Amino acid sequence: MTSIRQIQVTFDCAEPERVAEFWSAVLGYEHRGRSCADPAGVGPRLYFQAVPEGKIVKNRVHIDVRVGTGLAGQERVDVLEAECARLVALGATRLHLLRADGVNESCLVMQDIEGNEFCLD
Repeated sequence: MTSIRQIQVTFDCAEPERVAEFWSAVLGYEHRGRSCADPAGVGPRLYFQAVPEGKIVKNRVHIDVRVGTGLAGQERVDVLEAECARLVALGATRLHLLRADGVNESCLVMQDIEGNEFCLD
């Protein structure tokens, strides 16, 4: 049996180069035209392919950008909000903060420049 060693996450989008540039800036990845890659070679490659139709409904899969790992309470929310401000300056949209509920810690739901949902976690 062969084991899978790498994955690529593919996004359907209208403007692949623009979306790739956005995610490269978000993650600190190297921008490579229609893709971006982790310079350390650890994280998955992201690929952006042009499709004619626009986004209609909520994503079934989304990216969690893990900026608050190990933090809780207001300290975590402050870190999420600071990263949110940076990403809004890159063109992201802030949707809403999901407060800790006793099971899950707080996270912040956002959209990238083409409306794909992702979370700051």
